[in-house]
Amino acid sequence: MSTLTPDASLQGRVCIVTGASRGLGRVMAEALVDAGARVAAMDIAESEALVAAEAARRPQDGRLFRILADVRVPADCESAVAQTLARFGAIHVLVNNAGIGTRAINAVYDVKPLKFWELPIEGWHQLIDVNLNGIFHMAHAAAPHLVAGEFGRIVNISTGWVTMARYGDSPYGPSKAALESCTAIWAKELAGTGVTCNALLPGGPTDTQLARGAGTRAASSATTFLKPEIMAAPILWLASDRSASWTGRRFIAKDWDPSLPPDEAAAKAASPARELPAII
Repeated sequence: MSTLTPDASLQGRVCIVTGASRGLGRVMAEALVDAGARVAAMDIAESEALVAAEAARRPQDGRLFRILADVRVPADCESAVAQTLARFGAIHVLVNNAGIGTRAINAVYDVKPLKFWELPIEGWHQLIDVNLNGIFHMAHAAAPHLVAGEFGRIVNISTGWVTMARYGDSPYGPSKAALESCTAIWAKELAGTGVTCNALLPGGPTDTQLARGAGTRAASSATTFLKPEIMAAPILWLASDRSASWTGRRFIAKDWDPSLPPDEAAAKAASPARELPAII
């Protein structure tokens, strides 16, 4: 049984995917639309690829709706939620994918990493504002509607534990460690509401602009890049009714076995439950 077989519960489900113009976000947004969901694809800038996908693949049904908005701006996030409600009448799933990497503040970080006291202060604030404040702004705007509907899925896109403590990867690592802390806390606070909150990560360097950049890692033959498409099957399962009993957990897309039934694949891809998580 293929894990890409769409679950019937995804038909008509309304999802917001941030950072949807490329990379992991685009893969997840298009997978959800192809599975029958209605998707507000949100990003800070227009994407020719996403425009082409909307025009060429789905000219009639209008299930892919593009929103230009900045997750760093609370008013933009409130507006994105309001636009989604006006267009589709509901919100069921929020995928917090928008993010930037260390390369945004140090273009050669993987060959010349900076120590934390060498970082430009404005760069620290820029990255934290997108990667951490951005997920809070979106969840803060969407959660009241999810709770009121007594159903919802919040999926925060994370990274590996090694990256969270890797030399020269501050503030990216700390931003994702905080994201996983938010995931654990929000799952507890949402308990009993019908809304779940989980983390999803690729499980290694992924073939996206964020990971490859302008040629530093790309020049290394030792780096094996995962395909962004590995995120499709996990996000379909997490957005479906099948994931209802899972909350406060992290799922590693690389460990998703497409030869297994979806629930078994999800259990295999889930990190062990930890009452007291530790980074150091």
